Amino acid sequence: MELAKINKRQDDIIRFIRHYEEEQLNPMIRATNSIALRFDAIGKTLETLILSQLEVSQERQTAVLKKLSEQFCNHADVINNQSKQINALYQIHQRDYKKLLHLIQLYSELSACGVMDSKRKENLKVEINNLINT
Repeated sequence: MELAKINKRQDDIIRFIRHYEEEQLNPMIRATNSIALRFDAIGKTLETLILSQLEVSQERQTAVLKKLSEQFCNHADVINNQSKQINALYQIHQRDYKKLLHLIQLYSELSACGVMDSKRKENLKVEINNLINT
Protein backbone atom coordinates (compact mmCIF):
# COMPACT_ATOMS: atom_id res chain seq x y z
CA MET A 1 0.00 0.00 0.00
CA GLU A 2 2.83 2.35 0.89
CA LEU A 3 4.54 1.46 -2.38
CA ALA A 4 1.39 2.22 -4.34
CA LYS A 5 1.18 5.64 -2.69
CA ILE A 6 4.79 6.34 -3.58
CA ASN A 7 4.22 5.20 -7.18
CA LYS A 8 1.08 7.31 -7.45
CA ARG A 9 2.96 10.26 -5.97
CA GLN A 10 5.76 9.76 -8.52
CA ASP A 11 3.22 9.55 -11.35
CA ASP A 12 1.55 12.76 -10.12
CA ILE A 13 4.94 14.53 -10.00
CA ILE A 14 5.82 13.28 -13.51
CA ARG A 15 2.40 14.37 -14.84
CA PHE A 16 2.87 17.78 -13.16
CA ILE A 17 6.33 18.18 -14.69
CA ARG A 18 5.10 17.17 -18.16
CA HIS A 19 2.08 19.44 -17.83
CA TYR A 20 4.39 22.30 -16.67
CA GLU A 21 6.74 21.61 -19.61
CA GLU A 22 3.87 21.72 -22.12
CA GLU A 23 2.05 24.68 -20.59
CA GLN A 24 4.95 26.85 -19.39
CA LEU A 25 8.39 25.78 -20.60
CA ASN A 26 7.67 24.87 -24.24
CA PRO A 27 6.07 28.26 -25.06
CA MET A 28 9.00 30.03 -23.37
CA ILE A 29 11.48 27.90 -25.31
CA ARG A 30 9.62 28.60 -28.58
CA ALA A 31 9.47 32.33 -27.81
CA THR A 32 13.16 32.39 -26.87
CA ASN A 33 14.03 30.45 -30.01
CA SER A 34 11.94 32.83 -32.14
CA ILE A 35 13.62 35.85 -30.54
CA ALA A 36 17.04 34.29 -31.08
CA LEU A 37 16.26 33.62 -34.75
CA ARG A 38 15.03 37.20 -35.27
CA PHE A 39 18.05 38.57 -33.43
CA ASP A 40 20.36 36.44 -35.59
CA ALA A 41 18.61 37.64 -38.78
CA ILE A 42 18.86 41.27 -37.66
CA GLY A 43 22.52 40.75 -36.77
CA LYS A 44 23.25 39.31 -40.21
CA THR A 45 21.34 42.13 -41.92
CA LEU A 46 23.28 44.72 -39.91
CA GLU A 47 26.55 42.96 -40.68
CA THR A 48 25.75 43.00 -44.41
CA LEU A 49 24.74 46.67 -44.25
CA ILE A 50 27.86 47.68 -42.31
CA LEU A 51 30.15 45.72 -44.64
CA SER A 52 28.57 47.28 -47.74
CA GLN A 53 28.84 50.77 -46.20
CA LEU A 54 32.49 50.10 -45.34
CA GLU A 55 33.14 48.93 -48.88
CA VAL A 56 31.49 52.03 -50.36
CA SER A 57 33.41 54.24 -47.96
CA GLN A 58 36.67 52.50 -48.82
CA GLU A 59 35.98 52.86 -52.55
CA ARG A 60 35.32 56.59 -52.10
CA GLN A 61 38.43 56.97 -50.00
CA THR A 62 40.48 55.14 -52.62
CA ALA A 63 39.05 57.35 -55.37
CA VAL A 64 39.89 60.51 -53.39
CA LEU A 65 43.41 59.29 -52.67
CA LYS A 66 43.89 58.39 -56.34
CA LYS A 67 42.70 61.86 -57.40
CA LEU A 68 45.03 63.48 -54.86
CA SER A 69 47.92 61.37 -56.11
CA GLU A 70 47.19 62.38 -59.71
CA GLN A 71 47.06 66.06 -58.71
CA PHE A 72 50.35 65.81 -56.80
CA CYS A 73 51.94 64.11 -59.81
CA ASN A 74 50.64 66.87 -62.08
CA HIS A 75 52.00 69.53 -59.72
CA ALA A 76 55.32 67.72 -59.54
CA ASP A 77 55.49 67.63 -63.35
CA VAL A 78 54.73 71.36 -63.55
CA ILE A 79 57.37 72.12 -60.92
CA ASN A 80 59.94 69.95 -62.72
CA ASN A 81 59.20 71.65 -66.04
CA GLN A 82 59.47 75.09 -64.45
CA SER A 83 62.75 74.07 -62.85
CA LYS A 84 64.09 72.99 -66.23
CA GLN A 85 62.99 76.30 -67.77
CA ILE A 86 64.58 78.31 -64.97
CA ASN A 87 67.78 76.31 -65.33
CA ALA A 88 67.81 76.91 -69.10
CA LEU A 89 67.26 80.65 -68.55
CA TYR A 90 70.04 80.67 -65.99
CA GLN A 91 72.40 79.00 -68.47
CA ILE A 92 71.48 81.58 -71.13
CA HIS A 93 72.00 84.39 -68.61
CA GLN A 94 75.39 82.99 -67.61
CA ARG A 95 76.47 82.72 -71.25
CA ASP A 96 75.27 86.26 -72.04
CA TYR A 97 76.94 87.61 -68.90
CA LYS A 98 80.29 86.03 -69.87
CA LYS A 99 79.88 87.38 -73.39
CA LEU A 100 79.18 90.88 -72.01
CA LEU A 101 82.24 90.73 -69.76
CA HIS A 102 84.36 89.61 -72.68
CA LEU A 103 82.97 92.48 -74.83
CA ILE A 104 83.79 94.99 -72.08
CA GLN A 105 87.32 93.58 -71.92
CA LEU A 106 87.75 93.82 -75.71
CA TYR A 107 86.40 97.41 -75.82
CA SER A 108 88.72 98.29 -72.95
CA GLU A 109 91.68 96.89 -74.88
CA LEU A 110 90.50 98.71 -78.02
CA SER A 111 90.31 102.03 -76.19
CA ALA A 112 93.78 101.43 -74.75
CA CYS A 113 95.33 100.89 -78.18
CA GLY A 114 97.53 103.66 -79.42
CA VAL A 115 97.57 105.34 -82.83
CA MET A 116 100.28 103.00 -84.07
CA ASP A 117 98.40 99.75 -83.16
CA SER A 118 96.16 99.70 -86.24
CA LYS A 119 96.67 95.97 -86.78
CA ARG A 120 95.73 95.25 -83.16
CA LYS A 121 92.72 97.61 -83.49
CA GLU A 122 91.49 95.76 -86.59
CA ASN A 123 91.88 92.38 -84.87
CA LEU A 124 89.94 93.61 -81.82
CA LYS A 125 87.16 95.07 -84.02
CA VAL A 126 86.84 91.75 -85.88
CA GLU A 127 86.80 89.84 -82.61
CA ILE A 128 84.13 92.23 -81.20
CA ASN A 129 81.95 91.83 -84.32
CA ASN A 130 82.33 88.05 -84.20
CA LEU A 131 81.40 88.00 -80.54
CA ILE A 132 78.34 90.22 -81.10
CA ASN A 133 77.11 88.08 -84.02
CA THR A 134 77.34 84.78 -82.18
